[in-house]
Amino acid sequence: METAEFGRTGHLSTRVIFGAAGLGEVTQDEADRVLELVLARGINHLDTAASYGEAELRMGPWMPEHRSKFFLATKTGDRIGAEARASLERSLERLQVDQVDLIQLHNLVEEEEWQTAFAPGGAVEALAAAREEGLVRFIGVTGHGTRIPGMHLRSLERFPFDSVLFPYNAPLLANPAYREDVERLLGICEERQVACQAIKAIARRRWQGGPSEGERRLSWYEPLSDAQAISKAVHYVLDRSQLFLVSSSDWRQLPSILDAAEHPAPAPAGEELTGDEAIGLQVLFDGSELERI
Repeated sequence: METAEFGRTGHLSTRVIFGAAGLGEVTQDEADRVLELVLARGINHLDTAASYGEAELRMGPWMPEHRSKFFLATKTGDRIGAEARASLERSLERLQVDQVDLIQLHNLVEEEEWQTAFAPGGAVEALAAAREEGLVRFIGVTGHGTRIPGMHLRSLERFPFDSVLFPYNAPLLANPAYREDVERLLGICEERQVACQAIKAIARRRWQGGPSEGERRLSWYEPLSDAQAISKAVHYVLDRSQLFLVSSSDWRQLPSILDAAEHPAPAPAGEELTGDEAIGLQVLFDGSELERI
């Protein structure tokens, strides 16, 4: 698995980061099988969040033995300093660790929340203090929807975040305004050595109707499931050397994602991903609704 410098952190992270959202509603046995695959395939960067159900609890039993193998990231959705600090402490307890490598402000996009987070006594101040105490090494910011690249640019002007996370796929990049914000963000991040994480690489579309009998949905969107389609979508992201790809919360697609990542290829044209009936990536975000996780 190819690795690259994760911004200015000094860590060589695998270009595919394991997104642990899908562990939020599984048994420990299922989580163990997924994490065994993560280990076997050489992924060295894990991304979870306080709001991902029981994901941190499912990962915790692995940490006493395997902590040193991973760059460990989590997130808090709290904006008030004391609450963000409490969220971080709960995450440390659930993950069974004394320190995480990266704490991220989760989906910081709404104006009132943004103002609260950056105000005196807000989450940014509290997490910076936690970093000084050694509870966390780095601080990042994440987000979903069409507004987030622009908000990340604004956040980076207020605080030197070590990483950003945002959606990156062909249908979103077909939006000229979104692409312009993304390109500006990538330019600033390159100058400042801020790590850039891409989500929704293999998100095909929103679910069409309810689940069929016996169907198990592990993500709020319908992911690609065909290996060749996944390969094209993965290469669309990883062809951009600045980006790390966070895997889908539907962990059943992880082997295909990793197979694609281990065999680099040029990015397909965006039209190939959106116009091909077998793939048919569609826009998930239209400005009126944000991702739920």
